[in-house]
Amino acid sequence: MRAAVLATALALGLGIQPLLARTPLTAEEFEAHVTGKTVTYRQGVSLFGIEEYLPGRKVQWSTAPGECQYGSWYPEDSYICFVYEYDPLPHCWTFWKEDGALVALSDTGQPGEERYEVERSATPLDCPGPDIGV
Repeated sequence: MRAAVLATALALGLGIQPLLARTPLTAEEFEAHVTGKTVTYRQGVSLFGIEEYLPGRKVQWSTAPGECQYGSWYPEDSYICFVYEYDPLPHCWTFWKEDGALVALSDTGQPGEERYEVERSATPLDCPGPDIGV
């Protein structure tokens, strides 16, 4: 996978130095940055989603107000992987920091598809409890 990313970067004229400078966060570094916080991510100029990071590596993910998925995260090699209640397949990301903010690239992503932290707050997501109204 790393060879494919490097080859793509070279083909796009990006060079390898920016990619090699991206030191992935460890699980402990990631956990320290996000636990107890709600992080808003963008991709390009568009909002990608908002994730609340709860104690015990639990998460709430939202792409629209009041619509949340509950899940958890775990480390796997140099990735941080997420599983959600309605999608048991893991979604794995490499996270690193630029200017103190998170940047994430999916394990299936290509350079240019990164997600960027644009806000980190202590305000929880407005999520209804699981299966409210059912």
